[in-house]
Amino acid sequence: MLILQSSDKDEFEIEQLIAIQPGTIKNMVEDDFTFILLSNVDIETLIKIIEYMKKHAEKTDSKEKDIKEFNKNFVKKTLNELFVLVLVANYLHISSLMELLCQFIADRVKDKTPEAIRNIFNITCDFTLEKERKIIEDDKWAHEGTEIDGTLD
Repeated sequence: MLILQSSDKDEFEIEQLIAIQPGTIKNMVEDDFTFILLSNVDIETLIKIIEYMKKHAEKTDSKEKDIKEFNKNFVKKTLNELFVLVLVANYLHISSLMELLCQFIADRVKDKTPEAIRNIFNITCDFTLEKERKIIEDDKWAHEGTEIDGTLD
């Protein structure tokens, strides 16, 4: 058994079978760690990560449909929750989770206008209205349907 401790000091005992998925935890298990402090992972996020790891530890051809359904439901979270999960998946080097989350986020911004993408990611535009209009005018082919100041160009 392996104990994972969140930044909130909550501990979870998990089977090593679950923890041997590629990534940081697997490497630590291989180095005979039995207690792993995850100081960058809060309790809520750790619960979600463990849930993901448990489900994916069961991966077999017969369970493939169940895992696809699980993944589909797993990403039904707010963008803030998804961003936190991306950071933790990166921190723990869980590449399958990174791929799932990044693909889902990419699909959410696909075909969005630059303004909509800035709103989703809370990015302020560093161009003046005049500069943005000039860029759109210079590259009309790349900006079809782009909204500036409430009007479509």
